[in-house]
Amino acid sequence: MGKAIIFDMDGTLFQTEKILEISLHSTFNDLRNKNLWKEETPIEKYRNIMGVPLPVVWETLLPNHAQNIREHANHIFHIQLIKSIKNGKGALYPNIEETFEKLSQYFQLYIASNGQKEYLREIVEYYGLNRWVQQTYSIEEIQSGNKSDLVARIRANHQITEGIVVGDRLSDIKAGKDNNFFTVGCRFDFSQENELKQADIIISDLSELLNCFQLI
Repeated sequence: MGKAIIFDMDGTLFQTEKILEISLHSTFNDLRNKNLWKEETPIEKYRNIMGVPLPVVWETLLPNHAQNIREHANHIFHIQLIKSIKNGKGALYPNIEETFEKLSQYFQLYIASNGQKEYLREIVEYYGLNRWVQQTYSIEEIQSGNKSDLVARIRANHQITEGIVVGDRLSDIKAGKDNNFFTVGCRFDFSQENELKQADIIISDLSELLNCFQLI
């Protein structure tokens, strides 16, 4: 039982923007080579929906393609993402290490993400986030594909009595509110103002959390 902060990963802790374009281009080049795609790579379309569950991503980017092609695209995309992480192309957002070091003295820290397990594990291991993060949860772990249900699982598993959800998209804010947790919206790369305004507070740097909870 205790206090916990649950963080989103993409666009909240990890600057996915740094590896998104190259990974998406590689994926759609693969589709072009197989004569399955002829248009430009839909990078802006992906940016606009960043944070939604992966099935929704590929339904949106490949609306006229069969499910097996969407699954193939997702497979190629994740190979490229992980390759980019291993090659040091990605980055965490600023001030995470100092902020986590301080927060972890007062809160249990968890990650709840719509990303796949292998991808999340690569980020956590590459940047050593498990120095502070108790456990990382992927949307793959629940059947509904609903982030609110994922946060509910974390709450139940760890007997969280006071929770805070930190994220950049509406799914994060909704997940917090559906579980009666305090919500923090991050005004980062993929965020949208109409979504952020539904959070209890909005920050522009993760270090602001220390001020919010009077830890400095």
